Amino acid sequence: MKYIIAGTDRPGSNTLKLANYIQGIYKSQGETVEIIDLVEVKEHLHTGPHYGKEHSGLQPYLDKLVASEGLIVICPEYNGSMPGALKYFIDHMKFPETFEYRPVCFIGLGWMFGGLRPVEHLQQVFGYRNAFIYPERIFITNAPKVLNEQGEPQDEGLKKLLVKQATGFRNFVSALSAFNLDANSVIASKK
Repeated sequence: MKYIIAGTDRPGSNTLKLANYIQGIYKSQGETVEIIDLVEVKEHLHTGPHYGKEHSGLQPYLDKLVASEGLIVICPEYNGSMPGALKYFIDHMKFPETFEYRPVCFIGLGWMFGGLRPVEHLQQVFGYRNAFIYPERIFITNAPKVLNEQGEPQDEGLKKLLVKQATGFRNFVSALSAFNLDANSVIASKK
């Protein structure tokens, strides 16, 4: 299963609304994807080895990421980068299993630059950890104005881009898996 990471802990965010819309795109293509909402994850972020505690509440989310076929990261721009909650969630992810050979695609949203800067920062983090980054990124400018209350884009061109990315990412993940180059195949081969 693929997972959509809604990359902010802000309640009622456009990021989560867009994640639900994108989940619908994958469903229309015959694939079930699950959303990891940082609003839900937030209450567990101050657990784990960073705080001398077990990952009890956070562990189910981390396990999903390690077993995922691919990750779709939707990230708003906060002060020129990604939200702190997203970076801190990434810092809890198990290395190398969560990252190495894991297919990842990105969607940024913001005002003038459409989340370009946080997506570039995320690409650096995931690339540094040897993830397979899908090259077709999407940047949604003026997000609060182009998404309706449900998170659906009001621009047909943007809708087509999101469908194209979902289709391409599904093919990208399938191609990597077909040649046992994906994270789950690599992990299985090491057992």
